[in-house]
Amino acid sequence: MLAKTDAKFGPYKLTILHTNDTHANLDNIAKRVTGVKAEKAKNPNALLLDAGDVFQGTLYFNEFHGQADLKFMNLMGYDAMTFGNHEFDLGATPEGHQALVDFIKGAQFPFVSSNIDFSGDEKFTGLFSDLISSEPEKGKIYNGIIKEINGEKVGIFGLTTAETVDISSPGAVKFEEYLAEAERAVKAFEGRGVNKIIALTHIGYDDNANVDNDLTLATKVDGIDVIVGGHSHTTLSTPVVVDKDENGAKKDPTVIVQTGANNTNLGVLDVKFSKNGVIKESEGKLIPVANLKPDKEAEELLKPYASKIKEVSEKEIGVTLEKALENPRLGEGQSSGISVRNHETILGNIITDGMLAKAKEYNPNTVMALQNGGGIRAAIEAGPVTNGEVIKVLPFGNTLAVMDLTGADLKAAFEVGLRSYPGENGGFLHVAGGKVEFDSTKPVGQRVVNVYIKNAEGAYTPVVDNQTYTIATNAFTAQGGDGFDVFAKIYKAGKVTDLGLSDWENFRDHLVSLDKIPTELEGRIVDVAEGK
Repeated sequence: MLAKTDAKFGPYKLTILHTNDTHANLDNIAKRVTGVKAEKAKNPNALLLDAGDVFQGTLYFNEFHGQADLKFMNLMGYDAMTFGNHEFDLGATPEGHQALVDFIKGAQFPFVSSNIDFSGDEKFTGLFSDLISSEPEKGKIYNGIIKEINGEKVGIFGLTTAETVDISSPGAVKFEEYLAEAERAVKAFEGRGVNKIIALTHIGYDDNANVDNDLTLATKVDGIDVIVGGHSHTTLSTPVVVDKDENGAKKDPTVIVQTGANNTNLGVLDVKFSKNGVIKESEGKLIPVANLKPDKEAEELLKPYASKIKEVSEKEIGVTLEKALENPRLGEGQSSGISVRNHETILGNIITDGMLAKAKEYNPNTVMALQNGGGIRAAIEAGPVTNGEVIKVLPFGNTLAVMDLTGADLKAAFEVGLRSYPGENGGFLHVAGGKVEFDSTKPVGQRVVNVYIKNAEGAYTPVVDNQTYTIATNAFTAQGGDGFDVFAKIYKAGKVTDLGLSDWENFRDHLVSLDKIPTELEGRIVDVAEGK
């Protein structure tokens, strides 16, 4: 427990309730409401913050695009939210970021974002202010906000991972260097007499330090007292206190918290400050949401949403599987083995077959289809297949795109997909309409031995470096997601056409069209080193 107030350090204590990466997991939302209400009953002045990725992950998002989540966030009285990468997943759809704009406008709380520039997308016009506000309006985005709590000013600013450009579809929304923007935000707060500063971040606790993460932020930027984090789905059962800078010298402490993901935990953090705004004590805990009793009011609010989801989820598509379509992943500590992110799978083959068939309806010149393994999220068990199962396989709302590229570009793309082999890589490419031979003993970037196109007669022809081919993929990959710079350049050159067709619906329709569901691998992605 926190010690009694020490007059030497002053009496100021701040309580922060926090969530992150809830990913539209609303089945237990009434229980989270119970937890928030109980904690606010103990401390009505507690802050309630969310570190992003409310969007994406379940049928609730596919059906309601964040509006169901927002109903409960408004009920609980959130004080602020920052943006996760998945908030930008619909940027490649014909509607662009309209669902995110509607989410923002409907929020009864402000959003904070110091390193996102929304000015390139006119949908956000009038919603974003690159300022720190002491009187923030609900449904607006600010660089940072100042709240007065128990007679003291508390500053809150937001950061979102620059990886969003590679792992989502932000489009014209741009991301600025996080450390520089964090320093600017801290100085702005301090210039207004604020010495209690919270960074609400979606950059990952110990994620890729070459890009951004909370540990680096804590050691490199002075003046941040608390980091309420997300993105890495890290379950910090107790707060992490960073009290040394990047050089190992002692610094004022920064307390980092994160709850895990998927509405599993509600975070509670108590911090006590000295009169100079330095944290002297901290205590935090995670409350398991599943252990709470559901709130009656929230249960009633959930009923119409849950009823619709049940109806959509349970509807059978008219296909029965004799054998499960597996979606293997490597276990913790495994560096090799069969995974959807390093190996051909039957599920990946069926998905890409469907993409190729659909793309050919719009552009008969399409010869190949590619699907990133990181976008294939679930298996389908044996038995009748439902809509819910199909959507769980491809939950990101991607659309089908076609692009023109050279044989050399295609080989370069497969090199990106094979860069982590035998480890996992979300950019590992499943393929239809051809096959790939690679040599895992070769250095990264030199592994592709040959790429073949399969013609109408079933014969394989090697691609020619300077010849142009039309291939299909999802809009996320076509725009350069998962680090496909080669695709990003093609996209910027105007050689990509987004067909606006839902990936899960394409997959469903293809399953329905098949007379027999494949049950064997076909040798579409082959490591020639295994035969040496």
